Amino acid sequence: MYANLTVVDHPLIQHKLTILRDKNTSTAQFRQVLREVAVILGCEVTKDLTLGKIDIETPLEKISAPYLEGKKLCFVSILRAGNGLLDGLLDLIPSARVGHVGIQRDHETLEAHRYYFKTPDKLDERLVIVVDPMLATGNTAIDAVNELKKAGAIKIKFLCLVAAPEGVEKLSKAHPDVPIITAALDRKLNDVGYILPGLGDAGDRIYGTKG
Repeated sequence: MYANLTVVDHPLIQHKLTILRDKNTSTAQFRQVLREVAVILGCEVTKDLTLGKIDIETPLEKISAPYLEGKKLCFVSILRAGNGLLDGLLDLIPSARVGHVGIQRDHETLEAHRYYFKTPDKLDERLVIVVDPMLATGNTAIDAVNELKKAGAIKIKFLCLVAAPEGVEKLSKAHPDVPIITAALDRKLNDVGYILPGLGDAGDRIYGTKG
């Protein structure tokens, strides 16, 4: 299908995704379930982290045990909806560094407009995981990755909850070196750039706001 796309079809993720899609799910439940899904997705997106060895002593004997080595990885949240995934990822890896990219989509042109960019230093030495619940048109993701590469990032992954084929294709073409990890590849975009069947506007559903 797409060489750089991974769809995580774990039963727990698919069950929780159904709850997130349901329009009757409350704001509080949506926020909590998204955080839970993020933890499971986090295990997938970090499964190739580099391990070293460290000598420790258990209550019974000394062993050489695995530990994460190298610079702390960096999660980069695309504001504002990305923070809904970020919370769960930090539950999993509380020592991770965090960056933020503020990008707003023009609802008429569907183009991305950046208004904020702040990341940790030494991005070239870190795994950088960009997080945004939705990969729709791909414009926001491409802009974020463009800026991260300008800032020095070399190893980048994109993590989302739901993706549209149009967004996957566009991001893959612009940045074929960036793996895309998602819980679902949905059918298509509608004429105003929303994913079908999707789950609506993730930011509005996380924060209880309207468009």
